[in-house]
Amino acid sequence: MRFILSLRHALRGILFSVLTERHMRFHLFAAACVILLAWKVGLNSIEYAILAVTIAGVLVAELFNTALEAIVDKVSPEYHPLAKIAKDVAAGAVLASVFNSLVVGYLLFFHRLFG
Repeated sequence: MRFILSLRHALRGILFSVLTERHMRFHLFAAACVILLAWKVGLNSIEYAILAVTIAGVLVAELFNTALEAIVDKVSPEYHPLAKIAKDVAAGAVLASVFNSLVVGYLLFFHRLFG
């Protein structure tokens, strides 16, 4: 029963992020498009696994960014330079994961689409 309760809390956290964060919705839309493209070009199972890990990395980074922003807003409602650094670094982690996904996307799709 505790597992079910924990699962419910986790799903509520994901839903909160989807409903309140525009970037999370964009990442989910982009992931859906990429999965559709992967199906269309016929990726193999290893390539699908690489794609899944890459997509998960972006989504997890965005979830952590949302959580960190909520914590920083709670403990530092007024502007503070360290709060800004924390938020900027978390956003930078999301950006780094997105850059990684672009590289992976290039490696998986470029030769199939343009080669």
